Amino acid sequence: MEWQGWVSLALMASALLTLVFTPIKPYLVMMGVLTILSLSGILDSSAVLAGFSNSGLMTVAAMFVVAAGMHASGAADMLVNRTLGTPRNERTALLRIFGPVTLLSAFLNNTPVVATMIPAIHTWSRKIGIAPSKLMIPLSYCAILGGTLTLIGTSTNLIVNAQYQSLTGNDGFGIFAITAISLPVAAVGLFFIWLFFPRWLPNHESQSAFANLREFTLEVTVAHDGPLVGKTIEAAGLRHLKRVYLVEIERDGNVLAAVSSEERLRGGDRLVFAGDTESISDLLRIHGIVPSAENGHSQALMKQRPERCLVEAVVSPHCAAVGHAIRDARFRDRYGAAVLAVARNGERVRGNLGTIRLEAGDTLLLEARPAFISRQRYNKDFLLVSDLDAETPRHGRAWLAWAILIGVISLASFGVISMLNAALVGAGLMLMTRCCSISQAERSLDLSVILTIAASFALGNALEQTGVAEYLASSIINLSGGHPWLLLVLTYVTVSLLTEVITNNAAAILMLPIVLQLTEQSGLNSEPFVFAIMMAASASFATPLGYQTNLMVYGPGNYRFADFLRVGLPMNAIVGIATLTVLLLGWPLGK
Repeated sequence: MEWQGWVSLALMASALLTLVFTPIKPYLVMMGVLTILSLSGILDSSAVLAGFSNSGLMTVAAMFVVAAGMHASGAADMLVNRTLGTPRNERTALLRIFGPVTLLSAFLNNTPVVATMIPAIHTWSRKIGIAPSKLMIPLSYCAILGGTLTLIGTSTNLIVNAQYQSLTGNDGFGIFAITAISLPVAAVGLFFIWLFFPRWLPNHESQSAFANLREFTLEVTVAHDGPLVGKTIEAAGLRHLKRVYLVEIERDGNVLAAVSSEERLRGGDRLVFAGDTESISDLLRIHGIVPSAENGHSQALMKQRPERCLVEAVVSPHCAAVGHAIRDARFRDRYGAAVLAVARNGERVRGNLGTIRLEAGDTLLLEARPAFISRQRYNKDFLLVSDLDAETPRHGRAWLAWAILIGVISLASFGVISMLNAALVGAGLMLMTRCCSISQAERSLDLSVILTIAASFALGNALEQTGVAEYLASSIINLSGGHPWLLLVLTYVTVSLLTEVITNNAAAILMLPIVLQLTEQSGLNSEPFVFAIMMAASASFATPLGYQTNLMVYGPGNYRFADFLRVGLPMNAIVGIATLTVLLLGWPLGK
């Protein structure tokens, strides 16, 4: 190799060490490598920036927006609510999770699927009395396994397919090309989770320092034409909510206290709940519940509700609403907001919410326009304003969101248009039909993930163009003694180990040019080796660092690093053995 190759090899080693032993974010490391490759002249500008114009990267970004539409429209909630139910034990709860999470992860990028499911599973765990630590790791692992079922289930598969097309000039793989391998592997993995995880996972109850510090009073109304009319309190799912409870019902001027589970709801019933902020936010996602009109919600305000967000604010002594009843405080006219709930001295305020007279120090839960937070930072009406990052689902567009998702999958599956074009059309339709707002779409795009993927292409190109990939491929061939099956095993193990210490996308992008050189030199069929990269890069269970979904559930599950090692190491072994067995039995390694 010439000096360019040695520099590229040193950059790869330095990037790996930096990612393993320092807290520097992956996108910063890979952008640093990209900068050095450009300044040194090892790659020209087109090769350096090739990742930013890669079709796989754009597909990933567009699928994030499609997933945002599924969440914002309540389409994902609809699936969850109809499948989770009330399980009797942990194993039954795991079975309830497997169905919707695997299905969603197969056709949506699994990272936004987990982001969508975390609050739903967290709320559900409180409702059924199971610690979140018993469910959060299975949620991540299930999404990982589900993401391997199709080419679009995980960004890794899309990126590997795009780089494969770029390096070989071939057409790439179809949307279900990997399913024959991943389906039996996923079945084995899910059975392993169901059998052993209830005993192996810890029982870490939430230790949040701010849990249950405030109890809000919330009044809502049963929509006249909503799906809750005629249902009992029990059937509507309003009886066994955790950290929020139904205090009373006001109907036709009468108050029903100590409400029976068999009481049937009527349109226009005003329901009084008490609970904490997080639980109230979940309550407002239920289809058929709307804020009470007597709390300052005019018809104009209600029509704009899908564009609004939840905000928590503390009333200042200078607030013009102090001393006024909420009903008379004219919140809509003054602030473009409506009061949903109020807490005083950490406790709920008894009585009709509309008649509560505000006092300085009261904590309000508001439904406000997005500009409310920035506007209130410059006046003295509120001491503290915090965005709860929760917007009311557009339930009326849930079926439309499902239709868009199914259309995207169908167009790509039958080859009518490319996966890139299908994803772009789907993202555009989610925005045009207002299944999600522009701000929600923007928030769904994880810039750090996108930058990491794009910058990683530069290092992959450098390894290919400078001969490093060929050099490393020759070394692996010599290590395997020329045995094709051992080459496949070494490929899987190498990618699997790299994935545990660096990002899965970076590991796959770095290894693909090496593996393609390896198969070319050995005269082998590259397809099973490419599939091995896809599976190994996705099957990262042993640490929270190896896969983004693991890191996402780390906090909500109140986990420790050792918790992942306890269940992840055997999971890695089981999935690895299953994958290699299917590949060796089902695919010819020779050409």
